[in-house]
Amino acid sequence: MYDYEHILEFDKIKEQWASFAVTKAARERIAAVKPFLAESELRRELRETTEARTLLDKYGNPPLVSLSGVENMTAAAERGECLGAGELEAFAGMLTAVRRLKTYLARCRELALSLPYYEENLDPQTELEEEISMQVVSGAVCDNASRLLRSLRGEIERAEQSMREKADSVLRANRDCMSDSFSTKRGGHICVPVKKEYRFRIPGNVVDKSSTGNTVFVEPAAAAKYYEELAMLRLNEEQEVRRILYALTARVAEIADITAENIRTMEKLDFIFSRGRLSREYGGIEPEINLDGRILIEDGRHPLMARQICVPLQFSIGGSRPGAAPVRGIVITGPNTGGKTVAVKTVALTCLMAQCGLHVACRRAELCMRSNYLCDIGDGQSLSENLSTFSAHITNVLNILKQLTPDSLVILDELGSGTDPAEGMGLAIAILEELRKSGALFVVTTHYPEVKQYAARGEGIRNARMTFDRESLRPTYRLVIGEAGESCAFYIAERLGMPSGMLRTAARAAYGGQAAEWEKDGAAEEEQESSILKQQAPKFQRQKRSTAGKQLAEKFHLGDSVMLYPDKKLAIVCEPVNEKGVLRVQLRDKKIWINHKRVKLVVAAEKLYPPDYDFSIVFDSAENRKLRHDMGRKYMEGAELRTEE
Repeated sequence: MYDYEHILEFDKIKEQWASFAVTKAARERIAAVKPFLAESELRRELRETTEARTLLDKYGNPPLVSLSGVENMTAAAERGECLGAGELEAFAGMLTAVRRLKTYLARCRELALSLPYYEENLDPQTELEEEISMQVVSGAVCDNASRLLRSLRGEIERAEQSMREKADSVLRANRDCMSDSFSTKRGGHICVPVKKEYRFRIPGNVVDKSSTGNTVFVEPAAAAKYYEELAMLRLNEEQEVRRILYALTARVAEIADITAENIRTMEKLDFIFSRGRLSREYGGIEPEINLDGRILIEDGRHPLMARQICVPLQFSIGGSRPGAAPVRGIVITGPNTGGKTVAVKTVALTCLMAQCGLHVACRRAELCMRSNYLCDIGDGQSLSENLSTFSAHITNVLNILKQLTPDSLVILDELGSGTDPAEGMGLAIAILEELRKSGALFVVTTHYPEVKQYAARGEGIRNARMTFDRESLRPTYRLVIGEAGESCAFYIAERLGMPSGMLRTAARAAYGGQAAEWEKDGAAEEEQESSILKQQAPKFQRQKRSTAGKQLAEKFHLGDSVMLYPDKKLAIVCEPVNEKGVLRVQLRDKKIWINHKRVKLVVAAEKLYPPDYDFSIVFDSAENRKLRHDMGRKYMEGAELRTEE
């Protein structure tokens, strides 16, 4: 069977999604995304997508960076290697990004969302950032990195200047012996260009000669004494530079664990915010999720189609008609190029995107979780496998039926096509009957009038049609559920001038035959079991709503002594865990909010305090306690209790 991501064009959605991520880890995670089967995980992902979209709309894009090579730098530093100046500068850039992201999230806390609390997991190490920035500039250790380095570079500059002055002095004094009017450097030596015949008139060493041999480059003896001094100064400079780089590298190694946590947090935030950016790109909304097999799409759009040309889709399945069984299947009919394939793709892609934690391109959507998505769209011909259109369809359908469960969503396009119409119609009805008995949700498209009749009287199945304008002879791309599509071929032929006699002959040939062969056997065959071997499919997990929230609320109590990680600081609980998983604790000099996952119980309050203990003695100021006592005895105009933020 074809890959459902490719069939539904979810791979193109992933490509667009990955373009909004800046880190390699986030892009790899996007490429590996599969539908969530645990309800709690899916609801968390959708909430994070919604919060990311809210932050993007109100505060703009977060300052995320690619983090390329940072992990390799940290690993090299831990091995004792020396990082180069460019690598340290890139590391400082990462610390700058962490600091800016922390500031961004701290500013977002005023919205009272859970996503900004990732700020607590970021440690920018501002001191090290400033230290590297002061000592490394433009990929090199700067002069002011240390007093010794500044002194050495000053001495190097003076020695080079003195050496050049000596060479220029020799040049001026022996102008008639020179082949040029300026000195030059050869192999690190300052040289003067001397004509070959005057070589012995200039004291010094020959360092090089011209390609013709008519000019020799002589290092004057007066300048040569500075070369050894320069060599020693440069050696000392190099040693000082390496000392500074090793010292900064050691600082990088010391914070390896902090850096790893910063990287993990930034990569996770990059993954979350990429979903928010994708939602903003196509104007998505958060869908409502259910496990009841109900799909409702209002003003749905295919996210890869331009909004100005896309006709909004209205679709529903899984509901009940009065006095009838729940609708589990939709049979769509209509003219070619009428939009049937786009409609079924939009339905399946919308459900798939929602189950991957993404927003959907709708005005409103109620979507159900599915254990798998089973699709057969396209002609499926394969020259290498010698498959015709019909063979490919049947092969795909058989694979679909093997994986079919009551929690599947099945999409079949042009059901029964590619073969003899009568036989194709019979196969289409047999496949629909198998789908109906499975209890799965299914949406199929077809051209067979007998299939429309089957859907009209079949339990749990409804007809739908793509509308067609008879006047303009053009499809309108609107889906209407509850009505079977008409044969537009005769209307088109009539408008194009076909004689009425020919049209009557065509109508008798199309609709004048006997009932389909499959109806003769009655209800006996209807109840027959399928002979297709079933394969196991994954199952989704329902969220435990009642116990999870209760356990979280009872995890910590007022007055508990707790340990805060990763700093391992002791604190006292002053406000229990709320519905967002955050509690408030009292440190020595302040109160802070912190996620319950970073808190560990040390001593329970019941072991530290007697029953009915007044915790205001611990958490409230003496001024507030006195004022509260006075307000309890009498009315005090203008009195106000001050609470610590």
